[in-house]
Amino acid sequence: MKTTTATASIETRDTAQTTVYSILFSICFAHLLNDLLQAVIPAMYPVLKANYALTFTQVGLITFTYQVTASLLQPFVGIYTDKHPKPYSLAFGMLFSLGGIIMLSQASSFPLILASVALVGIGSSIFHPEASRVAFLGSGGKRGLAQSIFQLGGNTGTAIGPLLVALIVIPRGQSHILWFVLVAIVGIVVLSRIAVWYKQKLISIQGKKKSGERLHNLSPAKVKISVALLLILIFSKSFYTTSMSSYFTFYLIEKFHISVLQAQYHLFAFLGAVAVGTLIGGPLGDKFGRKYIIWFSILGAAPFTLMLPFANLFWTGILSVIIGIVIASAFSAILVYAQELMPERVGMISGLFFGFAFGIGGLGSAVLGYLADQTSIEFVYAICSFLPLIGIIAYFLPNLKKK
Repeated sequence: MKTTTATASIETRDTAQTTVYSILFSICFAHLLNDLLQAVIPAMYPVLKANYALTFTQVGLITFTYQVTASLLQPFVGIYTDKHPKPYSLAFGMLFSLGGIIMLSQASSFPLILASVALVGIGSSIFHPEASRVAFLGSGGKRGLAQSIFQLGGNTGTAIGPLLVALIVIPRGQSHILWFVLVAIVGIVVLSRIAVWYKQKLISIQGKKKSGERLHNLSPAKVKISVALLLILIFSKSFYTTSMSSYFTFYLIEKFHISVLQAQYHLFAFLGAVAVGTLIGGPLGDKFGRKYIIWFSILGAAPFTLMLPFANLFWTGILSVIIGIVIASAFSAILVYAQELMPERVGMISGLFFGFAFGIGGLGSAVLGYLADQTSIEFVYAICSFLPLIGIIAYFLPNLKKK
């Protein structure tokens, strides 16, 4: 039976549904596995830089290649699957990531490294729009909570990835990235099982008409302006987060002269804090209003980011954890806010925002890598510390009705 009915018929007021926690935690786990594979790439930067004598500019280009391939396809995947949902595309996307991990373990030149990370990026671009829709359908109306659970998996995977690379790959060499093939295989199995529920869910909602209440009466122009403001806020968050995920280890090694392994532990602490912040942000948005959580999480990080370049090693660790918790609470609130602005375009919005976040992250990494080569990595962090001040524009977002 074809499942071509758009999921746009599931409107905002679907709170009468039961929240399907088994599916939410399953897609959370799948997101953990997907983003763990992604996290292998930046975690390998010190090894790749040493093995192939890469410049910071080339390191930035690796991130740019991966994140651009992870971003460009996502809105188009979302637009297509709004009309033609493809449950098994989730597992299909993981196959691309599997191929990229195998290639990265054997890559012997800079072009092959770029090709391998591009494959991982393509897998990610297929995964995120449909996985976000699964969280949407399983939310039972608890949108912020569902997105936080979904994002928690991704951020946990991002945090675990560098730790596993530090323990498994760095002591033994690049070829041991092959161990992460097991992660991809588990992901394919889990996503195949989720696809069965997803397909049945689509069948059950076929033919249903819109029955929910919109959370706003904004004009199309006002909706577009609001989406543009949200994308600017994503720019601020993603650009700063990229500076941490891509270059924090180099910053710590250069400024404090610690080992690669010690620097990876600090990165793990920051990324773990990001996972905690993600879990907090969605439910708080459900309770207090997403606009206020967005405003607090981005602008509220500014005092801590401005202090970071002047801190010693101990306080750098403390501040990085605080920054991770505060700034990460924004994404779930931003994404659900955007979905509520355009509830008939869940796939497109999810693809646009995930894709934009990846794309800005990739561009930011390339720009910051070039800037680090021309100046210093410490100068990069001094400049990036001002980015959260852009959060002031959240003041101009309209207030949506509470559910």
